[in-house]
Formats: sequence, structure tokens, C-alpha cells
Amino acid sequence: MATIDTVKEVLEENLDINPETVNDDSTFDSLGIDSLDMVELICDLEEKCDVDFGEPEGLKTVGQLVEYIDSL
Repeated sequence: MATIDTVKEVLEENLDINPETVNDDSTFDSLGIDSLDMVELICDLEEKCDVDFGEPEGLKTVGQLVEYIDSL
């Protein structure tokens, strides 16, 4: 499964965000994701992708998040 699909799946499961509305250019603000949601998203993605994110900073879009995950 591609990383973007995993991110979309977690967004749908945990935040009720329609995956069809999510693309690489989607900002977390435009998706209604606040800082608390972001912490939950990171924790869920760490578990699902079996990675340790550390302290990611400056991630504003889904595409940036996908690139960050793929770089780990």
C-alpha cells in the first residue's frame, strides 16, 4: 500500500475525513486538522507504518507528511 493511501485511511478512520478530498497538496488546516488531531494522526501513523517519527516540524501538507514518512 502506498504511503498516501495509508495516510488517507488513517484520516478516514480516525478523523472522518473523506479520502477523496485528500491529495498531496491538501493542507492540514484545510482538512480541519488542529494540533491535537495532528498528534493523534502521528501516533496512529507510527503504529500503522511501524516507524518512529521523532519530532517532525514544519509539515503543512499531506504531501510533506508522505515524503517525511518515506524518508524514514
